Order: sequence, then structure tokens, then C-alpha cells
Amino acid sequence: MSDVMLVEKSGGIATVTFNRPKFRNAVDQTQVHIFQEVFAGLKADRDLRAVVLRGAGDHFMAGGDLNFFAGMLEFPPAERRRRFEEVVHAIHPVVLAIRDISAPVIASVRGGAAGWGMSLVMACDLAIAADDAFFSLGYCKIGVCPEGSGSYYLPRMLGLKKAMEVALLSDRIDASAALALGLVNKVVPVAELESATREYAERLATGATRAFGVTKRLLNRSLSSTLEDQLDAEAAGFGECAATEDFAEGVKAFMAKRKPVYAGR
Repeated sequence: MSDVMLVEKSGGIATVTFNRPKFRNAVDQTQVHIFQEVFAGLKADRDLRAVVLRGAGDHFMAGGDLNFFAGMLEFPPAERRRRFEEVVHAIHPVVLAIRDISAPVIASVRGGAAGWGMSLVMACDLAIAADDAFFSLGYCKIGVCPEGSGSYYLPRMLGLKKAMEVALLSDRIDASAALALGLVNKVVPVAELESATREYAERLATGATRAFGVTKRLLNRSLSSTLEDQLDAEAAGFGECAATEDFAEGVKAFMAKRKPVYAGR
């Protein structure tokens, strides 16, 4: 694929590593197609049972590469507008894939998660952070607005007033504050991040994958559904799950008072 993004698969778990540590894993927009290909492949992988997103080196991701941004300044405003709109649209399939992948997606964060890096953490289903992690939306500091799902997830996670504060002021949020705000699920010492992430991933990878996928879909659609629509979606989802091998295994294991062995089917 590319050394810009590394993908390792083992035991149903895909570990995706943003691999530009020299640039704090900032996204070079000329290589966004690599992101698209990787996440399209993950979305299509029916054997996938958990996904981990991480950054190489000391940081998760510093958002867009400012060297690329600076290079775009040579174009007149109208052309700059057109090119940047194309760039931003190009990352949308990545965000949508994270939402649509049936397997749970976990952000494993150390160091900085800024700009689109922070947006990606919010887009993931779960996030675990090292105690050296810090977050900043950062866009307004360089005169642009959030993109890549940042403006969608932020008010839903923090409420509108707090979202305005985080977006407009773009102050650095440390790991403990991120935990208190609900931006991450757990904070661990740096030395324990890898093992704690693996524990999360392995626990999910041995669970009922189809039920996880339906649950993801229900929770995501609940943000824009009426109660009546959500009740109908729950009924359809429950029926879908009840037709799976994992449901049969779960019921049999419960009745036999043993631990279920889920196949993810």
C-alpha cells in the first residue's frame, strides 16, 4: 500500500498506523487517496472484528500538513477555494468508513491529536489515551473552520456551548480534561498504552461482532431519529441479530453457564 499508512492484521484485529512521525503524522493531502483505499478495504473486510488507529512515534496525528497549506497560497482565492474543497471532500469517505465498519474502531492516542487528528478521535467508537496525550481542534488558529467531522461530533459530545469554546479558542486539552469531557474513554500511563489498547481490541474481537455492528448503527442513527423511528430500527436490528450464529451461541452459553465462543457471524 504505502509506508505513509501501515496496516497489520492479526486475529481479526487490524492495526492502522499513521506513519509520518517526522511530521507528527500530519496528513499530506496529496496522499489522501491512500487513506481512502485503506479504509475502503477495511469496510469491505467481513472477517474484521476490531480496528485500532494509532500514530507512529510520539504523536497520534497533527491534522493537515501546513507545508501543503503554504504551497496552496500561490493560487488566487477562487482557485484556492476550489482546491481545498476538493481536498476536504476527499477525506469524507474515511470518516464515513469509520462509522460504517461493523467492527468497533478504537483510537489509541499518545501525544498530539490536533485538527483532523482530533476529529478522527471523536469519529472513532472508542478512544484510549496515554497520559501525555493532548487535543486541540486548532482550525480557527490558522483562519479556517473544522472539517472531517469535527463540527458534527463536537457539539454532540460536549454540548453546544462547550463545543463553541473548544472550537473557537482552540486551547490545548490534556488527557485528564479529555476524559472528563467524554472525548476519550480511558487514560493510562504512556508505558501501558499499547497493552491497554490491545486488551480493548482483543476483548472486542472475541465478542459478538454482528451485534456490535448493529449497535453502532443504532447509536449513530439515534442522533437524528425520532423515538418512533428508533423503536422501529431497534426491532429490525434485534431481528437481524437474532438470526445470527452468535445469538444462538450466546443463548446456549448462557443456559449452560459457560463463556460464549463467538465466531462473529
